[in-house]
Amino acid sequence: MSPIGLLGGTFDPIHLGHLRLAEELAEALAIDEVRFIPSGRPPHRPPPTVGIAHRLAMVRLAIHANPRFVLDEHEAHKTTPCYMVDTLAALRAELGGQRPLVLFLGADAFLGLASWHAWRRLFALCHLAIAQRPGANLAVLPEGLADEYRQRHTPAAADLHTAPAGRIFVQEVTQLDIAARRIRALAAAGRSIRYLVPEAVYEYIARNGLYPQED
Repeated sequence: MSPIGLLGGTFDPIHLGHLRLAEELAEALAIDEVRFIPSGRPPHRPPPTVGIAHRLAMVRLAIHANPRFVLDEHEAHKTTPCYMVDTLAALRAELGGQRPLVLFLGADAFLGLASWHAWRRLFALCHLAIAQRPGANLAVLPEGLADEYRQRHTPAAADLHTAPAGRIFVQEVTQLDIAARRIRALAAAGRSIRYLVPEAVYEYIARNGLYPQED
């Protein structure tokens, strides 16, 4: 079965870095479907700046022209903390145990994986595809994570097609130094965020007065 890629986040707002990461990992892994999973209540960071309805709308606008990108609302309307391990378990219940699932992570997120809730269970539920950028050193990992990496890393993309879960794949991607927090800071300072987000998202933000300039 063809794997399904998964990209979670607050998407506050979704930006070109998210989209390019998903595109390059999907291409490298020959994945035909990537699900974007906006978090309703992320457990590891402050609440999002804008509500879930706006963030869902921005994701829809950002991905609508790409036939392999899909919006997934598994986490969007939860009022309790959204743990990826629970989302993956719910997807497994729906899709069965044999469909390969591939969780897309930036290298920075992977470096902090050991702080995630029940993080070792992830490997029973999905593969990990890590978007490697210059400056992120995967040679220096926390001890437990380093052990998992040594056991599970594969250089072969095809390995993520032949098993439902349990492998770690690393792919170099285009360096786009874009972060949602930086976009919000620029907007708060009254500076342009154009060309950091898709044009349709830029127009939506302006039309709805999201991320207003601070006094």
